[in-house]
Amino acid sequence: MKVIARYHSPLRSKFGAPRQSGVVQEVAGTIVFEKPYRSADAIRGMEGFDYLWLIWGFSANGKESGSLTVRPPRLGGNERVGVFSSRSPYRPNGMGLSSVRLDHIDYDAAEAPIICVKGADLIDGTPIYDIKPYIPYTDAHPDARAGFTDERQWTQLHVEVTAEVEARLKEDGFARLKQQFEVCKQLLSQDPRPHYHDSPERVYNMEFGGYDISFKVRGGQLLVIEVRLQN
Repeated sequence: MKVIARYHSPLRSKFGAPRQSGVVQEVAGTIVFEKPYRSADAIRGMEGFDYLWLIWGFSANGKESGSLTVRPPRLGGNERVGVFSSRSPYRPNGMGLSSVRLDHIDYDAAEAPIICVKGADLIDGTPIYDIKPYIPYTDAHPDARAGFTDERQWTQLHVEVTAEVEARLKEDGFARLKQQFEVCKQLLSQDPRPHYHDSPERVYNMEFGGYDISFKVRGGQLLVIEVRLQN
């Protein structure tokens, strides 16, 4: 399989990335084609679609697991289901499938055409192997059952920031972060912690758009305690 494009995003690592596409609808990213596929002809007609399917690779995974069962976060990390009954990134073939919203196409950039999308669950640098249009009359099944995800609802965290963080966001060096901070808060509300972590004193760190975001979680509340420019 050939890499046709790379996805670029403010999310540099798996920690903090949405667990599914569409759960943070405003997180923005771009798709930049590799040179052999960097042609307006390759995407002719794409503007007529609102959503796209991306087929991509779990490039940030470490050693692949040989297990045929996994422990989904939705089940608290304590119950196992079959790998093919889950969307775990650890699979015999590390392939992902995501539905993303087409925002616009940039035909003027140096690496044009660049596809600008929202709602992806990919991290920066993710290889993309194919792009297909989302077609509602065949792809949408609104009445379909969703297995254990129907039975276990995901509870979002309430995100707060300290007074020190509020002051830091007003500084010149943090203007870009301030502009995107609502998206950052939506990502944090999804609870990026590993399912087995539940220490209210532990400090976690998420990378976002060239910044380090430090936070703690107590009960259903996430508190952002520090933001820093990355070196």
